[in-house]
Parts: sequence; C-alpha cells; structure tokens
Amino acid sequence: TQFNKEIMAALAQKQDLDEIFRQHLETAINDLMHEELSSFLGYEPYDRQGFNSGNSRNGHYLRTFKTKYGELNLKVPRDRNGIFNTQTIPSYQRQTDGLEAT
Repeated sequence: TQFNKEIMAALAQKQDLDEIFRQHLETAINDLMHEELSSFLGYEPYDRQGFNSGNSRNGHYLRTFKTKYGELNLKVPRDRNGIFNTQTIPSYQRQTDGLEAT
C-alpha cells in the first residue's frame, strides 16, 4: 500500500516517522468526520436526496488538535441547522491521549 511505501522510503532515508503518522492520522480523522456527517444527514455529498431535505452540509471550520505525533489541522464539517456534533473529536477539546489508540 501507499502507507507501507512511505514508511519504507522514510526508513531508507532515515527520516522521522512521526510526520508520516501525523499526515495519515490527519487524513483519516478528516475522512471519518465527513463520513459521520453523511451518516447523520442520511445522504452523500451532491446526492439528489439532499435537495430540500431541511438540513444540508454547510462547509467546515478549521481546528488544530494536538497529538503525540504533532498538531493536526482538522476540517470539522458542519450542517446548515447547526445540530451536528462529531463523535470523533470531543467538542471544545484541543488534545487527547485516546485518539492515537483509536
């Protein structure tokens, strides 16, 4: 996989593996939060089912989150009605130890 290739290349060049883990963790968390919103709304982005549904996607806001691998730059999605809360990242929290274990 691409992840394995990046680790092998970093080990061959004696680079720090924490940056690779940080990048992949950031991507995984962002993807997970967008899937949470899709599940919450009941339809995928750009799906006809979402037109005139009463609630829809409303962009995202940026949030930094500290982990043992470094700071993650997260794009937390939001809905038009403002009732969506992500379960992946606790509200108002800027760091956690359990995120890496998950």
